[in-house]
Amino acid sequence: MSVAPRLAAAFAAPRARRAALIPYFTGGWPDLETSHRLVTEVIAAGADIVELGVPFSDPVADGPVVQRSAHEALLAGITPDDVFDVAAAHSAEVPFVLLTYVNTVLAYGPERFFARASGCGVEALVVPDLPVDEMTSHLGDAPALLDVALAQGVALVPLAAPTSTDERLDLVAAAAGAFVYCVAVTGVTGARRELGSELPTLIARLRARTAAPLAAGFGISTAEQAGHVAGIADGVIIGSALIAAAASGEGAVGALTRAAAAAIAG
Repeated sequence: MSVAPRLAAAFAAPRARRAALIPYFTGGWPDLETSHRLVTEVIAAGADIVELGVPFSDPVADGPVVQRSAHEALLAGITPDDVFDVAAAHSAEVPFVLLTYVNTVLAYGPERFFARASGCGVEALVVPDLPVDEMTSHLGDAPALLDVALAQGVALVPLAAPTSTDERLDLVAAAAGAFVYCVAVTGVTGARRELGSELPTLIARLRARTAAPLAAGFGISTAEQAGHVAGIADGVIIGSALIAAAASGEGAVGALTRAAAAAIAG
């Protein structure tokens, strides 16, 4: 089964000429109706790929903005099935990526989770608390999660950070299928005034190891930053800033997305 063909196409020929624009929202936040509207808004404004987070009670990789949205979504009763439904409703327009934590996959049942994801137009999963070496490890007689995912045509996306050792980046490169998620700054998700100087070095280290697309996230919050990152990466992920924009008023999400798309296009 072919894995992530639409993601490959989105990275190869994005609407923006230099890099794919990847907005992130917590799926189902703040309610299902609004979640659908936000996805529609970013697609219309230039998103090439949409990433949805599955609400989880202990999102250790996320900063306060995403944590709050996950908490509010859980209080509203949002489930993984609701997030799948949001993706399915819009997947004819763009490919989808889910960010979820490993306990959610295990509780749902890996085969069932990946099959449902595949059927909803989700081509890849980012699992922040699943180290790359554990993607391919077996738990007793159970198959490795990567094997279960690939059997359903879903890629698992390894993460690389500025602090990653050369040995760790070798593992990331070996596991890279759809793309590599490059953590732009050390720490958790959240808008930052400055991205620092760590990302270019990380990108260069990965370029020497893999031809897979490299998408950067964590901290990218302005159109100017998006344009800068697009000069070195294949994808630009914006999350916390869009969630904050959604909370600030109608039209703010579309405005930020259009500005980011324009900056990426150069």
